[in-house]
Parts: sequence; C-alpha cells; structure tokens
Amino acid sequence: MKCVNYVDPRIGTVGDEKKTSIHGGGKTHPGACYPFGMVQLSPDTTTSGDNGTGYNYCHSTIEGFSFNHMSGIGWYGDLGNLQIMPITGKTDLRSGSNAEVPFRNGKLGWKSPFSHENETARAGYYSVMLDRYGIFCEATVSLHTGMLRFTYPEHTESALIFNFSRRIAGRAKFQHVKMEGNYICGSIVCDHTLGGFGRGRGKIDYTLFFCLELSKPCHSARFFENETFLDESLTEAEGEDLHLLVRFSTKNEEKILVRCGISYVDAKGAKNNLQSECPRFDFENLYQKTESAWERALSHVLIDGSDETDKTIFYTCLYHTMLDPRTAVDVDGRYADERREIHYAEDTHRTMFSGWDVYRSEFPLLCILKPHVVNETIRSLLRIALSRNSSFPKWELMGIDSDCMVGDSGLLVMADAWLKGIRDFDIKKAYEIAFASASVKKTLFGKPFQSVRPDCVQYKENAYVPEELSETLEFLLADYALAQLALALKKHEDYQFLMARVNRYKENYREDFGFMCPRDENGNFTNVKDLYDTKGCVESNLYQQSWFVPYDIPGLEKLFGKERMRNLLENLFEKADFSALWNENYNHSNEPCHNLTHYFNTMELPERTQYWTRRVQKEAYRTGAFGFCGNEDVGQLSAWYVLSALGFAQVCIGNAKYDINTPLFRKAVIRLDERYHACTVSDTLTVVCDKEPLEYPYIESISLNGKKLDRNYLTYEEITSGGILQFFLKQS
Repeated sequence: MKCVNYVDPRIGTVGDEKKTSIHGGGKTHPGACYPFGMVQLSPDTTTSGDNGTGYNYCHSTIEGFSFNHMSGIGWYGDLGNLQIMPITGKTDLRSGSNAEVPFRNGKLGWKSPFSHENETARAGYYSVMLDRYGIFCEATVSLHTGMLRFTYPEHTESALIFNFSRRIAGRAKFQHVKMEGNYICGSIVCDHTLGGFGRGRGKIDYTLFFCLELSKPCHSARFFENETFLDESLTEAEGEDLHLLVRFSTKNEEKILVRCGISYVDAKGAKNNLQSECPRFDFENLYQKTESAWERALSHVLIDGSDETDKTIFYTCLYHTMLDPRTAVDVDGRYADERREIHYAEDTHRTMFSGWDVYRSEFPLLCILKPHVVNETIRSLLRIALSRNSSFPKWELMGIDSDCMVGDSGLLVMADAWLKGIRDFDIKKAYEIAFASASVKKTLFGKPFQSVRPDCVQYKENAYVPEELSETLEFLLADYALAQLALALKKHEDYQFLMARVNRYKENYREDFGFMCPRDENGNFTNVKDLYDTKGCVESNLYQQSWFVPYDIPGLEKLFGKERMRNLLENLFEKADFSALWNENYNHSNEPCHNLTHYFNTMELPERTQYWTRRVQKEAYRTGAFGFCGNEDVGQLSAWYVLSALGFAQVCIGNAKYDINTPLFRKAVIRLDERYHACTVSDTLTVVCDKEPLEYPYIESISLNGKKLDRNYLTYEEITSGGILQFFLKQS
C-alpha cells in the first residue's frame, strides 16, 4: 500500500473552541499541500479567535477557501489570503464568520453549513460539500499554484465571491485587482498595523501577488467594498476592503474551475508560476503529480508494522514535518526580502522557521531525511541575518524575525548542521554572526549589530537574564552548541569563553528550594510559590524548566542528587496525563519537556526511557481531529513521534548523538542522501526488531552492522553511514 494512503490531514484540526485548557488543539488544517510548498489551499471556517489556520474542526460552517496557510501554530496565526467562496442565489456581502471585519448591514453572511461526513482530506487533495448551496468543492495544488473545482447544481445565479481583504488574525491593508477576460490578477498588501501574527506584534508585512483564471466566462462581475457594490462598469479596482462577485448560469453538475499562481515577489512572478506549473484546467493531472510528489517524499521512510492506526499516525506526522520551512522563491529564482527588495537565489529560499519549536526534533529529523532542506533553510536564515546585520532569526516568517519565543534558535540549527557535515553555506560569516550574537557585540562588519541576546550587565558578566529562567537556560544551550562549533573550527579561545559561561548554569539552582529558579537584577533568587510556579518560565513551570540542561545530565544529577533526580523525573511522568492539552507535570503538548524521556538513558536507566517513550507515543498521539495533545508547532510535535518511532531522538542540539528507545515498528527502511550523508555502508539504514515491539517493548541488546552496541545512543555519523540496526527485544 502507498505511503500517501496513510496520511490523514484532518488529524489535529481542532483549534480554539471546545477546549479544556488555556491552549486549544493541534491547530493543523486539512487543506491541499505540496511538500514544502508555497501554496497551502485549505477551507476556512472562521476568521476569529486563536484559530491560526482559519479552520477549526469544531465549527459547522465554511466561509471560503484561501491559498496560503500556516499549520500547527498559535499566536492567532497569519496568512489566509485570497479567499474564494462558491455560492448560488443572493447573499449578504460578508462571510458571517469573520469577527475581524463585522457586519454593517448583513446578518447571515455567505457562509455555508457542512458535514464532516461529506469531507475528504488526503495528501494534496481536499473536498467538501457545501450544504447550503449544494456545491461540491475540491482543491489540489502544485509547488506555487492551486486549483479549485466547484461542481454546481443547475442555477441561473451561480457565483464566486473573491474576498481580497481577508487575512487571518486581522485584515489586509490594501488591494488592487484587475479583470481581463477570464483572468483576475492583483496584489494584496498586508501590514502588521492591521493584525496578522500575534495580532500585529509579530510585525509581519508582506504583499501577495496572484494571477488566476476562470474556466468559464462569467455573465456579470462586480466589485464591492464595505458591503456596498461599486460601479458595475469597473474592471479594475483598488481599496482597503475589496471583494468581487462574479456570476454564471450553470447546468446540473457543471464544473467551474479556478487555477491560480501566487508570488510574494511581483505580478510577473505569480503569472510565471501559474503558466509553469498549472498551464491548463486539468485537475486530475495536477493532483496526480502532487500525490506522486508526496509519495516520493514520504517513501524516504518505509515501515512494516502490524498496527494500522500506528501507520496512519506515523505517516500523517511525517507529512506534517514536510510542510515547512516552505518555498519562498518563484520558479524563476526570485524572492523578496523584508524591505520588498528582489533578489535571485541560487537555491530554494525558504520561510516559516519556527525556531524555538523545531530545533528540538524537527531539524534533527530533517538532517536525516531532508538534509538539503536544512541546508537551504540555513542559507536563507544567513541571508536574512546578513541583510539585517543581526543574529539569526529565532522565529522567521516572510523574511522577518517575529521576535516570538526566546533563545537563539537560528544559531542552534546552524551549528548543529555544520557539526553533522551539512556545510554548503558560508561558515565564516555564519560563525561571525553567531559569536557576535552570543557576545552581544555592538558592531559587526563595520555596521551596527542587532543581537537577540540581552544587553545588560547581568547577562554579559554573569550569564543570566534577570527574572527569566527560560531565557537564561535557552541562551546557555546556544552557547554550548556554539562552543562545539568553535572547537571544531579550532577557535580555542572562543571555546573556552563559551564553555565557561555554559558551566554557570549551576548558579541558577536554588539549594533551599531544590530546583532551578529565576534571579533578580542583584543576583538574588526571586520568591516563588512552589515547583509549579511559572515565574520566569516560558510556556512551562519551574518543575518542567529545571531539567533544561540537556548538555550536562550528569551535572544535573550532582545538583539534584542521583536518587532524588530519578524520583523527581518519575514523579513528573507518573502524575501527567499525556493525552491532555496541558499538564503541570510532564507536558508533551509543549516543547520544554520534549526529549525528557530519554534522560534516563544517560542516568543508566534505559528501561525507563523505553517505558516512558512508549507511553507518550501511545497516549499523546491519536487519530481524529483531537489527535494531537497540543499545538502541532510547525512539525515539531510530529517530528518527535517520527524519530521515536524509528528508535531514537537527539536530546541535545549541538551534540550529534541520538539516544535510543524501542522502535514502534518491526521494520523501517530510511533512505539516505549521498550528497550530504556518508553512506559508507549503505544508502539506507534499516531498523529491524527480532520480535513485535508492541508486545516486547524492552531492549535486550542492539547490534549495528553485525557488531554489538554497548551504549544507549547512536552517533549521527553511524545513522547516516547506513546499514542495519538490529534490536533484540524482551517483554520486561
């Protein structure tokens, strides 16, 4: 059976409503996507609340279909531009489910009820029946284009509504649209002053250009704005709330198609993208090409297991790890930077780097499965850093560092990749930027430099951020990764400087409290209530954050006491509900706890790693809309599952070893990339278990290419050299 047949994009599609905690569900969308593609063409159920994809499985109406989406994100999301809705008959001139732009005159809107029973989502394809109109809607995509196919009933007033002002978590600032025959082309300017990521706090600005064609001439077309029709003679219009209504007469089951190319560069780019990838109204051909692209991407890992549900979860997770970082360059090699200046890229310029999330599992996975994507992402981040003369972005979208979350995550993935041999980027400039960031330099390359690190004496002299424990520990991890890079580059003075700071993590341990704790500007520990206090912690509490020293687990054992640390970690897991959206104890729904199950390996308790990893796999991941225990986080939650299902996880970025756990499947074959991987034994790594791992969850012994492995980890070099990794399992 094909890999694509196991992908269910509806997994995790719950958003802000019907939740049991301060956080919603997975916040994925079910729409049609291409591997790492620019277009994510998905239905929209709302433009309101913390429903960052515009789709929430708990809603009962659809307001349209838009061409670009984020997947698995919080902070209210962004994109969702160029929304198209098919209708019949008369309608109000608002969707009716867009709280960002409320009604002036209407009451119901054009939104339509739908049933999930009449909804289909596959890799590269989506369809649904709009019950209000009896219109069957289908979507598919290519890398830069999307196609919609609407099957209408017989009606003299069938129509399409184009909402050009729509933007998730806000609205577009300005739109310009022109009709020429069956073509509709234009631009949508999005400015953070009117919302978007973080409701504008992410400061994401961009312009979307589009070029679309209708498969059938309309018998009338009319622009409207602010629920008021404009002059019926207009074929070109601009404004701040621009819409277009085009009408047709349709026979029963008549199909009207829309093919569309988008670009973030210019109108030429949108048209070139359309003509290059989608020159005809051939829906089936476009879908077949996209399905084949997904099959090639997903078949980098072929699994053999007895549990069909596990296969569905695995390949759906693998699918989600291959949505971002997405293509940001047009077919002609051009991309636009944050200042709207146009450049040519020799490779694929990429965007949507959710750094704080994805450095933990997503990029360690991509280093194995898609190293070229890692390399291109680093080159893209380096271009941005050089353009701004700043640190690497830590959460990038549209060439802009949104300043979301904490740490120095761009530095982390750069250093980790180079240490793994993924090196097709300018390491001299990358290192200079990274070291300038770590040392909070004022200037670099003869110009003012912007560091993501705090410019305060406490940080510069004592390696901590006042009142902020999470920031302190995140920056120390970045220092550790950079220190390993400095050592590899024979920059010994830098290495000594960085490691001296790294080892000061112990100063954040408060002995009378027994946990890590934030410190004030004078170096005194702040008052906290208990170990569940969130003071100084980002999306975590002191209990969860105190373990965030992945580069020195033995050092943590000395701080906490060996037996006490074991008991505390056991308690952290024992008290957790892994299926819950939020936990005060082990919290798999957010990143600070990720990879803690593998700490037991270093503590010489590998059976506890095997036990707790399996528990998390089985209880935190499910099928269905509620399948993710928290925000999918741009591939991170999925990547943790994929890696652990294969039998390992990278606990510490910058340390190229992957801790072992019991695989989930009897056999998995991982295809390697000879351009980036050693492949000295084989161009595949086969992970095989001698018994059914669902029945025999513990490891008795391991061999790598016929030799017994007397340790609980693999090196990245061993994984990417290929061969056979054999697990010999036992029941207890």
